[in-house]
Amino acid sequence: MSDKMNALTYDYERDPWSTTRGLWKREVDRPVLDERRDPSDATRVLVRVQYAGFCGSDRGIWFRRAFGDMIRSSLEREGQTTRIVGHELLGDVVAMGSRAHEETRVKVGDVVTTESHLICGRCYQCEHGDTHVCAADQIIGISAAGCFADMAKLPARTLWSVDTARIRPEVAAIQEPFGNAVHCAQQVDLRGKRVAILGCGTIGLFLAAIARGMGARTIIGIEPYEPNAQLARRLGIDHVIVPTAARPDAAAWAHDEVVVRRVHELTEGVGVDVAFEMAGPNSSVNNAIAVTRRGGHVILFGLKSGDFTVENFERVIVNGIQIHGVVGRRIFETWEITRSILESREPNVHDQVWNVILNGGDGTLVDFASFDRDRFEQALHDHTKVVLRF
Repeated sequence: MSDKMNALTYDYERDPWSTTRGLWKREVDRPVLDERRDPSDATRVLVRVQYAGFCGSDRGIWFRRAFGDMIRSSLEREGQTTRIVGHELLGDVVAMGSRAHEETRVKVGDVVTTESHLICGRCYQCEHGDTHVCAADQIIGISAAGCFADMAKLPARTLWSVDTARIRPEVAAIQEPFGNAVHCAQQVDLRGKRVAILGCGTIGLFLAAIARGMGARTIIGIEPYEPNAQLARRLGIDHVIVPTAARPDAAAWAHDEVVVRRVHELTEGVGVDVAFEMAGPNSSVNNAIAVTRRGGHVILFGLKSGDFTVENFERVIVNGIQIHGVVGRRIFETWEITRSILESREPNVHDQVWNVILNGGDGTLVDFASFDRDRFEQALHDHTKVVLRF
């Protein structure tokens, strides 16, 4: 076997963050397990990648909107300049370190996916069971080597086995972001609830299917991008509100009166029980608060950096609105629920993901062997979710 492999990479020396975009398919060193050189390889595994999902985070890197500083600082600590990107995968285990069996139940030949957050196991959060908010975690494909490559080296304890007879491989490859939506839906009992999903990108669409399966009575989607709004309708969301245009007289952070009024019309003037903010803009956060009923819940998952303005802050207190910040997945509680949802066919969330969000593979599956940057960027434009096939 060659000591080289192909990978999609970002190199901060060759690809200046402010003047470039995209990832480059380059030949890099194939990972190996060498316990003499690196004793930690004893608890690592090599996974031959079959499929890899392209995440919203990866879009942020491709279009230079997010994670540049995190990538560069982590590479500088490593004395490297090139990062293999990607953190959603499905593959088969081809080699294991001498102590890897102590960290995982998987074995050579098993088909696996992975938790993308590499936890330290030693901080206060890890010691108290909150590993999803580890104080020293690394993220595969951002602050550690990723999976857009023929082979990935991963800590054994991050692996999650998959039965591809029950979950088709293209869907199994994107359990990591699907788990984000599951984690959001776990925050509140959704049975009989009226729900608003603000931002129907990939994870918002996952959430719509999950919320219905968890018993939500009414689901309202708020999505300005018409192709995503169409996908929301295909998923059977009860009402989809498409904001019509920018509001030149309103502050950028202000809520949208038309959207808020429409949500209240659809809820007999009460507001929704649960608002999931999945997009991130300041105005969307204020929309989420404004459409939520007294005593209701606002789940914040959409991520944007910088300071935010909260309108009518006293309303959050006086109306008893409960706000939850959500990140990642509970390891491995969320993964258990994710597997149960996808393996079940009542309701058939699995086929909704494949047929609607992944469009039955039409245009959403891109062969890594013939990767072309321009054609791939067009696929990113045409589809909310793209999966690389190795």
